[in-house]
Amino acid sequence: MDDLVDLACEGVEAELSDEVRARVKEGRNTLEELIDETDRPIYGVTTGFGDLVREEIPEEKRRDLQGNLIKSHSAGVGDPLSEETVRAIIALRVNSLGRGNSGIRLSVLEQLVELLNEGVTPYVPEKGSLGASGDLIPLAHVASILIGEGRAYYEGELLPAQKALGRAGIDEIALREKEGLALINGTQAMSAVLALGIPEIRKLVRYADVVGGLTTFILGGNFAQYDSRIYELRPYESQAQVAKNLRKLTEYDPENYCPSNVQDPYSIRCAPQVHGSVRMALSHLSEVVKTEINSVTDNPLIFNNPKAVVSGGNFHGEPLALAADYMKIGLSELASISERRVNRLLHPELNGDLPAYLAEDPGTNSGFMLAQYTSASLVSENKSLASPASVDSIPVSGDQEDHVSMGMHGAKALEDIIKNVRKALSVELISACQAQEFAELALTEPLKDIYRLVREDIPPVNEDRELSTLINRGSELLKKGGFLEEISEKYGIS
Repeated sequence: MDDLVDLACEGVEAELSDEVRARVKEGRNTLEELIDETDRPIYGVTTGFGDLVREEIPEEKRRDLQGNLIKSHSAGVGDPLSEETVRAIIALRVNSLGRGNSGIRLSVLEQLVELLNEGVTPYVPEKGSLGASGDLIPLAHVASILIGEGRAYYEGELLPAQKALGRAGIDEIALREKEGLALINGTQAMSAVLALGIPEIRKLVRYADVVGGLTTFILGGNFAQYDSRIYELRPYESQAQVAKNLRKLTEYDPENYCPSNVQDPYSIRCAPQVHGSVRMALSHLSEVVKTEINSVTDNPLIFNNPKAVVSGGNFHGEPLALAADYMKIGLSELASISERRVNRLLHPELNGDLPAYLAEDPGTNSGFMLAQYTSASLVSENKSLASPASVDSIPVSGDQEDHVSMGMHGAKALEDIIKNVRKALSVELISACQAQEFAELALTEPLKDIYRLVREDIPPVNEDRELSTLINRGSELLKKGGFLEEISEKYGIS
């Protein structure tokens, strides 16, 4: 997945190995031999698509069939996917087609690589995929550029495909048997969205520990609740890691620690159990996506020894759809528990000696009261977004494709949840730092560094002001990741 980020976001060039070239040539030769030698129908080569599988295609129209497929399936609507996401889609499609089981010519694969390396990025509407047969519509919009259809970004400008290709020095191609189908039958759109989201989620689960640790310290939490012995009795590795992070942040020493209170509320006491469970969901998603982006998801598939064309269902996005829904639910919990900690920082009956809503002169000033409103709104929106997309299925193509995954819906919803969680954690971060202005505690070394890094960019609030600017600044601080890298490297937060 790190390689994918390099290709999609960092502009690293792609290259086809000799092994890939040999596999693709062998797969194409096998397909052409089978077309010449067999009278049996070959799906998408000598037949129509979907419910039109019973329609026999005469030899003189088989190449037209492939171009027509790309045009008819370019039916997406809505805002475009980001250029980084589309580059990731292309890279993943190359990786899958490069296995040699799809029957395309090497020249088609080389042209996809040229799109990446020359910076031609197709315009791909975000809506239209059902997640089976894969991401047909988004992938058709990607493939349309190869035949001079659709639009593409080049050097910051959105151009008709032919003009974009011409400026980049890339030739159009005429598709041959099966190549149109091979280009659009797969799960690469939802895979790309999820794969690019995973690094962001990795940051968020660590930020949740860092921010939660600061809140716990300022509220005088009982650090014994993070004692390693507790987590040996319920040995989830992820929960033990969160507790370890919190011990480092609070500098908990079981031999020299006397808690000021017996038990904290769940949003503080159970942070390892909740944050750790989110990490478990992330581990599952990472494993599924890692498998998917290194798989062949075309149909039908070409096998060389013995030579055969076999129809199957690897294009079905159910593994990704279920993993995305699991991650959506899990990640939403980070915002939910964070909002409850914010409430404890602000609530005059729960925050100890801190002023109501962390305001100078409460009453005249409302302080951070409305920051909690924002957090509550984000949490509520996440509840809607976290509703599982995979439980829905609408039959299409005359009921030939009668069960679909809706995995792209789950992936795009997760993308929105990531943004919401980042902002919710920003609310907690700036609230905890504001609380420290009044508490004036002797922070531990890790927490002192966190406070310093925040204050380098976000000032304390001495009188009421627009809070959205501060929340957005905090969110950008979390997105950049430099803050996290410094804390992690120095104190071993992982």
